[in-house]
Amino acid sequence: MARGYDPAMGPGRIVICGAGAIGASVAWFLTRRGERPVIVDRAHPAAAASGRAAGFLASDWSAGTPLDALSRASFALHRELADELGAERLGYRPMQALMTAAADEGDLERYRRLPNPDWLDGNVVAHEDIGGIATTAQVDPLRFTTSLVGSAVDRGAELVTGVVDGLAFEGPGGAVSGVSIDGALRPADIVVLALGPWTSRAQRWLALPQVFGTKSASIVLGAELPAQAVFSEFVGRDRQRSTIEMYPRSGGLVYVAGHPEHGSLPDDPGEIVPSDAACEELHRVAGVHASALRDAAIVARSACYRPLTVDGVPLIGPVPGAPGAFLATGHASWGILNAPATGRMVAEMILDGSSQSLDATPFALERLPAGRI
Repeated sequence: MARGYDPAMGPGRIVICGAGAIGASVAWFLTRRGERPVIVDRAHPAAAASGRAAGFLASDWSAGTPLDALSRASFALHRELADELGAERLGYRPMQALMTAAADEGDLERYRRLPNPDWLDGNVVAHEDIGGIATTAQVDPLRFTTSLVGSAVDRGAELVTGVVDGLAFEGPGGAVSGVSIDGALRPADIVVLALGPWTSRAQRWLALPQVFGTKSASIVLGAELPAQAVFSEFVGRDRQRSTIEMYPRSGGLVYVAGHPEHGSLPDDPGEIVPSDAACEELHRVAGVHASALRDAAIVARSACYRPLTVDGVPLIGPVPGAPGAFLATGHASWGILNAPATGRMVAEMILDGSSQSLDATPFALERLPAGRI
């Protein structure tokens, strides 16, 4: 029988469900302290949003919100991880961030506040510097996530491919005692649910707050540009407004996003694909901003679902009424940024009984209604 968590004896057998950036970070911080968790994913590390996101990092963009301390701590941890694991390995580099206005047609000079960088040579004007190398940076989310998982495995974690299809609660006081993977029960004393938008699947086994998924399309263009992220308010010929985001990466690539899509969340992340129309529109609008992007080839097309909570604040902490179960999800667009500090918090909750590095109160599950499906 599972013994549950006892600070005097250690946490016992730990299973992390989900190998995205959040699950990878939990595993990394646990193995850093000598634990050997099992990481379970139905596909592979970074198979969903963590392999298809922008990877943009900002230390102070959540100022005045419940995310402020989490974001600042996590931004600092990204620098530490880059120092420890290698910036190139993670795709980490500081970068600038610029806000612009752009349009298919019309004179935009009244919105100009700054000279354009040379590469922004289309119908676009620079409006505001919104980040510098001390406060904004980036990682390659795929490389970041797979590197953390790989490092955790090197330190003794086990990576298992399979579908988590149930939990057992036969430990003392109804505590977690096992995780069902492809119908086979694996003993566990601690279970961390890092399932992103698939958190609702776990509501079949225990009561949790609702987590939603929002889908967006993105493309990667082949172009060599400076380390300047661009957030642009764009007006099309139909006078519709949208926001487009462009993130140059090292190695001659530019990630472009900003096209929301609709659709139901499939069980398999491999089935999440963008529409051709969304990708072509992203390419066209990027080309309005810069001739280098207009003439660049599309080297990748993708779509992902980001997990949202009803109040916009992540869920990080123990699951009420389910001893040994922890939840870490709902980070919306800031999952890559906030993954390290989230992983450290969850590791502390498991090993120390509570978060030691940050106040976990804003992220407690008890603040939102919970239910089962």
